[in-house]
Amino acid sequence: MPNPILPLWEHIPDGEPRVFGDRVYLYGSHDRPASDSFCDTRLKVWSADIHDLSHWRCHGDSFLSRGEKSGVTWLENGVLYAPDAVKIGEKYYLFVYVFYGKGCVAVSDRPEGPFSLLHTYTWGEDERFPEGVCENGVLVDPGVLADDDGKVYIYGGFERSWMAQVNPEKPWQVIPGTYRADVIPAAEPFCFFEAASPRKIGNTYYLVFSPRRGSRLAYATAPSPEGPFTYRGFIIDNGADYPGGNNHGGLAKIEGQWYIFYHRTSNGSVFSRQACAEKITIRADGTIPAVEMTSLGFQDSLNPFEPTPAHWACVLRGGMIKHINPLHTLIADLKRGSVVGYKYFDFGNGGSGTSLTLYLKARGVGESGCIRVLLDDPEEGEQIAALPFFCDSALLKAEIPPITGRHALYFRLEDDRTPPDWAQPERDRELIQLEEFVFTR
Repeated sequence: MPNPILPLWEHIPDGEPRVFGDRVYLYGSHDRPASDSFCDTRLKVWSADIHDLSHWRCHGDSFLSRGEKSGVTWLENGVLYAPDAVKIGEKYYLFVYVFYGKGCVAVSDRPEGPFSLLHTYTWGEDERFPEGVCENGVLVDPGVLADDDGKVYIYGGFERSWMAQVNPEKPWQVIPGTYRADVIPAAEPFCFFEAASPRKIGNTYYLVFSPRRGSRLAYATAPSPEGPFTYRGFIIDNGADYPGGNNHGGLAKIEGQWYIFYHRTSNGSVFSRQACAEKITIRADGTIPAVEMTSLGFQDSLNPFEPTPAHWACVLRGGMIKHINPLHTLIADLKRGSVVGYKYFDFGNGGSGTSLTLYLKARGVGESGCIRVLLDDPEEGEQIAALPFFCDSALLKAEIPPITGRHALYFRLEDDRTPPDWAQPERDRELIQLEEFVFTR
């Protein structure tokens, strides 16, 4: 499944992937399309067979903070942020951050839920937390680690991090004396901000987190769950050549391949986020080379001879992913100089019938101009086509030379007119909207 990895109408940010049995489960917040705020009063779980990551199943609501089935009784309409889930014994536990209220732990016999409230977080009466790190029972962005020795650790924080050990028999109880502040420092080079996500890989403990530059996911490693953690760098940046926002995600090994799960923005705001994934490599020394944001998701490459929806774009300099309805998404607000890019297509090694035609479905908005199509670089790459468009354009077509091999593909927008610098409204007008495209032989 390409990015975003869930259906175009679904918005699951802050994704924590967990493999239980032969399925991978994605736990996260739930955004609403075209919303003006983060998250919702419900959580949902999606899962896929580890052997077939192209088909994800929605299991519906897993936990609610509003309505008759609400698990949150101590805060009216509490918005639910960034959960995590682990298996302890034979039960599955969902750790929930309730915005502006006490966090809680819920339980289910199944990894997909639904989860029933057990208890709000409780702390030892003798615990004293540094100001700004943690308030009694409030847990920001819980990340949970069930270690091999049966011990369970919880991590969290906003602007300053902390960790503690919880009672595996009663996982809503923090064990007195185990609280530790600033497990990931707020100072350079860590710059901890939020979104702690722990994993144990081999004998090394990893903590993925969002640094102060919120569009990145960084990571640190330690020989024990308490640290000390060593800063290792960042894994991915969802704001590189794309409208950035915050970021939150985690690591998962699926059928021998490691992935970083994260989210990206849509609808011209930071509030309608969608789940994405990229393949990563963990070297023998434990380090993770940074990866770029691509259109690939779980795939090795895109097929240029199957229709490509415009919203698979991983490069978006100007314009925005716009969700019209659950069946219709496009790229709107494309202006003079906008660039839309896709990484990567595999055109194969040629052979018979190597002549290609590019069809691009577009929506005219009363303007005219040209879409230049380039390979590998949006500025200096090989131009393979120029597609003029007019006020009523719907389907653009161009015969192009044979292409072989693996390439990034870019569309660069040009205006028929060149208004002077002082005519800013004219320079900023929308030129066209893109819906999908395909190559044919």
